[in-house]
Amino acid sequence: MTTVTQMKCACDSCLCIVSLESAVMKDEKPYCSQACADGHPDGAGCGHKGCTCHS
Repeated sequence: MTTVTQMKCACDSCLCIVSLESAVMKDEKPYCSQACADGHPDGAGCGHKGCTCHS
């Protein structure tokens, strides 16, 4: 049996892989940052290097 410890951020436009133990959880989905979890209300990205997500 394999235990999943990392998943892609649940934000569609985000490229980040997030550790489930440090993820921001919202609606039982893992996000790499609060900005992603909140749907980028101010147009801010997650701020992680090389990722250009926003909505």
